[in-house]
Amino acid sequence: MALVSISNYTNPKSRPSRYKARDAAYAVGGNAGFYIAARPRPYPMTPQQKKVKSVAIDCGIKPGISKADLQRAMVDCVGPKMRK
Repeated sequence: MALVSISNYTNPKSRPSRYKARDAAYAVGGNAGFYIAARPRPYPMTPQQKKVKSVAIDCGIKPGISKADLQRAMVDCVGPKMRK
């Protein structure tokens, strides 16, 4: 809404009030209903992924391992096994 003075001058820098979604005449966007979908199936692992997984298990790398233990395992165990 522009400000109008007595001399009918409109301020060019005034801006309209901010639009809000609740001001719309009808609902727009979003998903108001439900949809049915199957859960995604796991992708098959590539040979490289299988090798990395087996090396990580052999070296004792798992979630929650400390940074120092991870660094030690990467240098002492993972490096030599991956080079083979």
